[in-house]
Amino acid sequence: MESSIQILTEPQITRELFRHFNRRQEVSKCWQREQGLWVLNEVSFVEDWSEEQYQFLVKCLRNTVLTGGLVLGAFIQGKMIGFASVESRHFGSSKQYVQLSCIHVSCESRGQGLGKKLFRFASLGAKKMGAEKLYISAHPAQETQAFYHMLGCVEAGEYDGDLAEPYSCQQEYMLYDCQLEYTLKD
Repeated sequence: MESSIQILTEPQITRELFRHFNRRQEVSKCWQREQGLWVLNEVSFVEDWSEEQYQFLVKCLRNTVLTGGLVLGAFIQGKMIGFASVESRHFGSSKQYVQLSCIHVSCESRGQGLGKKLFRFASLGAKKMGAEKLYISAHPAQETQAFYHMLGCVEAGEYDGDLAEPYSCQQEYMLYDCQLEYTLKD
């Protein structure tokens, strides 16, 4: 089925928008930094969002739009099955970064290229914001890291202390690699 990517406005971002979205991720291996080296360790858990986490997500995404950032939704037959967000704040030693704060595809829709499509649109949006690089504080799961590496992301050249969570992997993506064949529509 054909998907479409749309820029979301603040009033569109409601809990109802996520009614068809399933965050579930079964994790069996995670990348962890040990003595300065990245090591793939056996770590088994299921990640899913509670109702409170969805409510918090809605507040965060609305704030992203209100502060000049970008929120994208991926839709199939009118149902949102993926989303991404890019924050407007520039940071880094030469203000080269903006943050890709979220990118998620519903569990049943993964593996169909929707994440890659969302990432490309988010990259274009970040480039239009004047950034040189996307900064990603990424989940350490093996599959998540494989996704980012497949797209051309590498370990961040600078770590942002506010964004670097203890178990996340700090990634960056050079926006000159950004595919410009995509166009964003309101």
